[in-house]
Amino acid sequence: MSDNSADFEQFMKGREAVGQAYITGDIGPLAAISARHDPATFFSPQGGYVQGAADVLSTNKRGAGQFQPGGDTQFEILHMWASGDLGYWVGLQHAKVWMEGQKDAVPMHLRITEIFRREDHGWKLIHRHADPHAHPTAEVDR
Repeated sequence: MSDNSADFEQFMKGREAVGQAYITGDIGPLAAISARHDPATFFSPQGGYVQGAADVLSTNKRGAGQFQPGGDTQFEILHMWASGDLGYWVGLQHAKVWMEGQKDAVPMHLRITEIFRREDHGWKLIHRHADPHAHPTAEVDR
């Protein structure tokens, strides 16, 4: 982590709480860190992608609406870095979520790459790539 990116490291300490709010149906914290200006992209765990800051935020709002209270998530950050106006993290997101229309909690294990840029005096999410992690334990992948 470079000396000028201590604020990114501090920002990342709160990033997991943003994910926690999202998987319980609360879009507010994610909306607060979402890019307001293009370019912005989202590669969904279901496939496909969305491009443009407004469309990404709209997609995330719809996504949050599918989650119900009671879920839990943890981030496993494999590495992160920031320099100048760009920062990123890559890792895994493990969650147990309650989905609209589901009787039981649903386990989720995702591989994550997120890229942030400084925008409006803070770090804003400009790209998220999330896809299913087939093996939730690192030993299987080595």
